[in-house]
Amino acid sequence: MNDLRVLITGGAGFIGSHLSDAYLERGDEVFIIDDLSTGSIDNITHLKSHARFHYTIDSVHNQPAVAELIDQCDVIFHLAAAVGVKLIVESPVHTIETNVRGTEVVLAQANKKKKKVLVASTSEVYGLSTEVPFKEDGNLVMGATTKGRWSYACSKAIDEFLALAYWREKKLPTVVVRLFNTVGPRQTGQYGMVIPTFVKQALAGRPITVYGTGEQTRCFGYVGDVVGALVKLMDKDDSVGQVFNIGSDEEVSIMELAERVKSLTGSSSEIVTMPYDEAYEEGFEDMPRRVPDISKVGAAVGFRPTMKLDGILESVIEYYRSR
Repeated sequence: MNDLRVLITGGAGFIGSHLSDAYLERGDEVFIIDDLSTGSIDNITHLKSHARFHYTIDSVHNQPAVAELIDQCDVIFHLAAAVGVKLIVESPVHTIETNVRGTEVVLAQANKKKKKVLVASTSEVYGLSTEVPFKEDGNLVMGATTKGRWSYACSKAIDEFLALAYWREKKLPTVVVRLFNTVGPRQTGQYGMVIPTFVKQALAGRPITVYGTGEQTRCFGYVGDVVGALVKLMDKDDSVGQVFNIGSDEEVSIMELAERVKSLTGSSSEIVTMPYDEAYEEGFEDMPRRVPDISKVGAAVGFRPTMKLDGILESVIEYYRSR
């Protein structure tokens, strides 16, 4: 698998830029496409002078551009998607069209040359399931279609169905990964990501705003750990046709998370709560717990998170302080 030519859609995004770093450090050649709707040119500025890095500013909906890039590459990571709860609630049409149409284009073009595709999905697809920790073969429990928040989960579930259908019907080698709250340097809080939002509020001395009661729990995986698993799954032939959870299983309440951020930053910020209806939309529904079972990816590629939550928080704090 040495000297791969790798295409990353959404490559100027938070995870995509770190994945680009990993492949370039390994000696491979990286091509990215990103329309910069949620990604940022700042994420790849340090790579633009690299002889083996190539970037295209365009949408994955542009079939000719995607087809040309796929022809040049050996494998594809499809990370381009609408992301962040705030964006999803405010722009549901954009969310659905971006996620479903983009995946249709990438899979159709990859199928012409049978190039391996890893499709990034999300823990959101587990919806309102109470079968914690979430297992890849567990039931997905979606909320009502009148609740805009679930449009994202459903669109990513369709992406999964489509990727796996291409494998079963057309023998296109596809892998699906469900990412659980990946965090680290370069992540923006602009679209509702909780850790960068808390860190920026704390450093600025503004109130640290917890949505809901703060009793809801999440698990946060370090981007370096997650990227390492993605690379190994792409290298592994028998990952094809399978779904993998990737993230950390270190569970923390959002209120405790706010308290840790306040402590680690030495901030004098007050921690305040805000009802979901006020933060997002009337009738907004949230998951009380979101914890992955990561035993499958552990067995497949030896994955275990190496970065604990405090280390992740310190890396994000350092990133924002340096800016």
